[in-house]
Amino acid sequence: MEQYELDALEAITTRPPRDYREISVAPLTPVIGAEISGVDLARLTEAQLAEVKTAFLDHHVLVFRDQEITDEQHKRFAGHFGELRPVNPPPPEGDPYVLEIKTSSAAVNVAGNAWHADGTADAEPSLGSMLYITETPEGGSGGDTLFANMHLAYEMLSPTWRGLLDGLTAVHDGYQSFRGYTVPPNYEVPVNEHPLVVRHPETDRPILYVNQAYTSRIPQLSEDESRAVLDMLFALVPHRAMLACRVRWAPNTLVFWDNRCVQHHATYDYYPLTRYGRRVAINGGPLKG
Repeated sequence: MEQYELDALEAITTRPPRDYREISVAPLTPVIGAEISGVDLARLTEAQLAEVKTAFLDHHVLVFRDQEITDEQHKRFAGHFGELRPVNPPPPEGDPYVLEIKTSSAAVNVAGNAWHADGTADAEPSLGSMLYITETPEGGSGGDTLFANMHLAYEMLSPTWRGLLDGLTAVHDGYQSFRGYTVPPNYEVPVNEHPLVVRHPETDRPILYVNQAYTSRIPQLSEDESRAVLDMLFALVPHRAMLACRVRWAPNTLVFWDNRCVQHHATYDYYPLTRYGRRVAINGGPLKG
């Protein structure tokens, strides 16, 4: 690796460890993800919540295992981080804030089976999501989710590339996520422009804010230049394993990820088996470069 890449990695791996007293935090990798234990999300104390919030900013993806929670407890936990984000398009029945994640035994594909961040075509994308899986594929494996650190993806670029990208914007087009599918009736497909590099609103760390599911072009460049730059940026995550962690699901596991600085990939390796879960998302704010 180049020295600037090593420097970016070292800045994360040599951080002083936190002194957690109310929860236990076990990193999944040195750069992203942690399993949190010693906490019952149905009976979360204020002291535990404060430490969970700290761990969230440090690790970006938190895994809570062996949790027995209702939809109301799920939403209450999410509400500690911000306003709940309605499911869009809204479900025909049931709770408007709870998205059911169901896989049919006949499904040829599943939502999220590619690297992406949720809803970046919206004017104000989500802060994060909490996915609670209660049923996993028969046999005990399959359906792992991968998560990638987009702070580090940016920080490991050369100074020259970072200088170029810092002044650009990117168009995020919701139609891209419907390629091959029918747009739901009465759904207004969002299209919005965001800085190509944004800053995390709580830590001020830069984030490479592009993903293949939604980002369509860089308007400051020609069509050919835009395609070349975006293709290079899209390739960073799948080609750099060090950016990512892999979460293996078990029944009654809740995973909370920071949608602002994380991409994820729901692996569909369990056809024709099925799984089931429920997701609650949290509203974010406008993104700033």
